[in-house]
Amino acid sequence: MLLSGVLCLSLAGCPSFLSQTNSSTIGPSDNPQTVGRLEKNDPRARLGAKEHPRIVASYGGEFSDAKVERLLARIVGALTLVSENPKQTWRITILNSPAVNAFALPGGYLYVTRGLLALANDSSEVAAVISHEMAHVTANHGLQRQRAEEAEVIASRVAAEVLSNEIAGQQAIARSKLRLAAFSRQQELQADVIGVRMLGQAGFDPYAASRFLRSMEAYSRFRAGDEDADQSLDFLSSHPDAPKRLELATRHARAFGPPGTGNRDRDMYLEGISGLLYGDSPNEGYVRGLTYLHPRLGIRFSVPKDFVIDNTAQAVLATGPGDIAIRFDGVTQNRSKSLTNYIASGWVTGLDPSTIKTVRINGLDAATARASADKWDFDVSVIRVRNRIYRLLTAAPTDSKSLEPVAMLVRNSFRKMTSSETASLKPLKIRIDRVRSGDTITSIAGRMRGTNRRLELYRLLNALPQGASLSTGQKIKIVSDR
Repeated sequence: MLLSGVLCLSLAGCPSFLSQTNSSTIGPSDNPQTVGRLEKNDPRARLGAKEHPRIVASYGGEFSDAKVERLLARIVGALTLVSENPKQTWRITILNSPAVNAFALPGGYLYVTRGLLALANDSSEVAAVISHEMAHVTANHGLQRQRAEEAEVIASRVAAEVLSNEIAGQQAIARSKLRLAAFSRQQELQADVIGVRMLGQAGFDPYAASRFLRSMEAYSRFRAGDEDADQSLDFLSSHPDAPKRLELATRHARAFGPPGTGNRDRDMYLEGISGLLYGDSPNEGYVRGLTYLHPRLGIRFSVPKDFVIDNTAQAVLATGPGDIAIRFDGVTQNRSKSLTNYIASGWVTGLDPSTIKTVRINGLDAATARASADKWDFDVSVIRVRNRIYRLLTAAPTDSKSLEPVAMLVRNSFRKMTSSETASLKPLKIRIDRVRSGDTITSIAGRMRGTNRRLELYRLLNALPQGASLSTGQKIKIVSDR
């Protein structure tokens, strides 16, 4: 979403944000500077443009939602007027990821995930995150960080070229590229100070920065309860030292007055995110309890009790007791190649060719085999559905007695979805509800659908500490597929 066409990007002729809070009259400038124009002459913008596609791909693509885009346009417009460079143009992209994160690239490229938008409870909290990232751009932190990482990129290439370890080298280079937006601790604190100042001067609640940092810490603890979830894409993994940042943000907010100063715009914000996609994207399928379902591909499978499923853009991963792990993915393959030949084609390390055999799984052609490597045993199952081959790999420590029963349960659960199953499976979304007379936190959490740990998640999404009270008519967020 390119915001330069809908925001006032200079002070001349722009109404103040506060006078427009409840209207929709913020419009484009007559002759806006666009990111595209600046890319031609600005090395910072060219750098951001180069990295932009890689960032988008790493986070599941762009997410489009007109209501949310208008909401972000208003927030960025207000912050632009009080930034250290009011003439800077901004391109803000909503990333289609349930991770809670936001970051920036040189040249005015800003990113927020839909997971972060679901966690926030008002406009000022999102403004706190965006102002922090805008501060990184105006302070040229990205270029400073890039120079510091150039040596690491060179070292990564040495690993690939000299050591002939191409995969390790490519992974190292990819990690260094993603860390382009992971700034040093000193830069983080500097961006915090600038961000809080922008919040207060734009009329937002300056205490939103410390408030949302607490919400993100609570989210991190919630995620830590799932030890197998990939937290590398979350905000606090690249924005460390939260206690010090909390103290600093609160101290600088006091310069604008006591708590309660400034606008939160909670009602407007909740209206804006009502219906926001939550959790897994339809493009990646859904996890419902112990079952993974992909309505667009029309397939499903389940894992045993006490396993935890983590659905990522690259694969579905599940882990359980006894260090057993499961990986599921799919590849497009010519139907002329047999499944036994496919298993033996070299992609399985330590394969025992004598174990390859053909089977039928719920009416589908399949093949299985065993492999061993590095103190691990593997059960390999491949299943053909039309022109795709789905791969189920179950791994367990050598001589584990659980490998065969777990692998058998998982592969035998794989099947095509029925038309009624596909029609009934709906994405989870953020719904705005109200507290009813007699409601308790537990009863409201019971309205949540399609999620585990409902009570914890309800408290987290609504920033409700232990002992928090509810008021009849109070707006709340729940997650539901209805």
